[in-house]
Amino acid sequence: MKKTIVSLIAAAVTAAALPAAAETVVIVSAKNPASRMFSEQAAQFFLGKSTMFTPIDQAEGSAIRNDFYKKVADKDAGQVKAAWSKLVFTGKATAEPKEYKSNAEVKKAVADDPKAIGYIDKSAVDDTVKVILTLQ
Repeated sequence: MKKTIVSLIAAAVTAAALPAAAETVVIVSAKNPASRMFSEQAAQFFLGKSTMFTPIDQAEGSAIRNDFYKKVADKDAGQVKAAWSKLVFTGKATAEPKEYKSNAEVKKAVADDPKAIGYIDKSAVDDTVKVILTLQ
């Protein structure tokens, strides 16, 4: 009983110490005709299984990137890296998605390219991009 109470208190303290999860959205340029997308479709672009859009990634090791791949593809960073390495090695892709260091940089890259697709924190959205998927 005492061990259970200690475990519950530890879990509560840990949860309280974590920042509230930011809402991640998948975006395209305001010039792109797409209006909606499912997680499974987004995963296809970010895992190199479709070339309809050019994926723009957040920085390797960033919390938003790890959260994004977990939500859309149920994969961790290592699994995504391995998938891209295999595509490049077999000639099915020429390079991994271009990475940017911040929401602002990803947003600008996506806004400037009608074929690009990226993901950012919902709070960074403005009229230069269009939200086509909100991740829960």
